[in-house]
Amino acid sequence: MADEEEQVDYDDAGADDAEAGGDEGGDGAVDPELEEMKRRVQEMEDEAAKLKAMQQELQVETGAEAKKENDTDERSIYVGQVDYDATPEELQAHFAACGTINRVTILCDKFTGRSKGYAYVEFEEPASVPTAVLLDNSIFKGRQLKVVAKRTNVPGQGRGRGRGRGRGRGRGKGRKGKGYYKGYRPY
Repeated sequence: MADEEEQVDYDDAGADDAEAGGDEGGDGAVDPELEEMKRRVQEMEDEAAKLKAMQQELQVETGAEAKKENDTDERSIYVGQVDYDATPEELQAHFAACGTINRVTILCDKFTGRSKGYAYVEFEEPASVPTAVLLDNSIFKGRQLKVVAKRTNVPGQGRGRGRGRGRGRGRGKGRKGKGYYKGYRPY
């Protein structure tokens, strides 16, 4: 019985020490940590608000750029079968009767620097495009031009939704005949 009383005394004394030490050390240690956590949370919330504002601003700018690009596409034509030695000035002279031209772009190979054989002509007014399309099949430097209104590039438009360019289902020998493996058939 004396052991039990001593046991109880030790337990009570340990609990009192833990409570006394816990209050002093706990409040002193928890308050700065808690304040630090609150400060960090506030910083993260402020940063999240800034990011959201930047995203909205970027979406507005992107929408304006897309509209500007569509406007440019509405005023432009694609010219195919262009002579490889043609200059932008010569193409501008060929399409000058259609309207005021802002820009002539002849695309070139980035490695050789040679013309790829097609160009884009941007007009000042969208009304000039139908007039320029009338010059389809006209002769320019001995070649028959292909003139169409420029299409807006839509990502993924050229790709089909098929199965791709796989290897097929075999080598063309059919299902029966010499060399056909029927598989494992236990019965």
